Amino acid sequence: MKRFFAAVLTISFIFLLAAAARADDAKSEKGAAKTKQVKAGKITLNVPASWEQKPQGNRLRLAEFEVPATGDDTEPGEFAVFYFDGGAGTVDANVKRWVDQFDKEGRKEKIVSGESPQGKYTLVDLTGAYNKSIGPPIQKKSKRLEDWRVLNVMLQTDSGDYFLKLDGPKKTIAAVEKEFRASFGGKKETEKERKLE
Repeated sequence: MKRFFAAVLTISFIFLLAAAARADDAKSEKGAAKTKQVKAGKITLNVPASWEQKPQGNRLRLAEFEVPATGDDTEPGEFAVFYFDGGAGTVDANVKRWVDQFDKEGRKEKIVSGESPQGKYTLVDLTGAYNKSIGPPIQKKSKRLEDWRVLNVMLQTDSGDYFLKLDGPKKTIAAVEKEFRASFGGKKETEKERKLE
């Protein structure tokens, strides 16, 4: 009789553990943000499904997404991927150009380097008054945006350098910084601070 009750208790315990595991799986699936896979040239991005893909603006802009505004931000963010056939200069030259797009006064900057499955990368995190380029670069037109944040990435792959840019109001960008890194396989915990040479 004791063996019978022990067997019943053991089976009940196993069923309870299985039910708890299924509940945890369902909970984690529900909490996980849905993503979509997008090809941009020869790289693959995994972006949140809520980021609306826009038509390709020109042959240099391989992909573009609108990032929904967060909290009381009134403007959405923008995520764009660029590729230049003949290259676009050294890492340091690009970093300097990105930094110079912000007013020096009140500018905050952080430069790090890391490695993703798609290649090595340099990420430049900038906050402040941003002079965003409008229209073709040859026109040299820009729009000044206060309290703006831009994450620029130069991703060095076997098929060339890709440039990823996420910009928008500070709160909106802060809310999706993790998803931005995940989109190309970057990992914040393994990045190292980088100085301009």
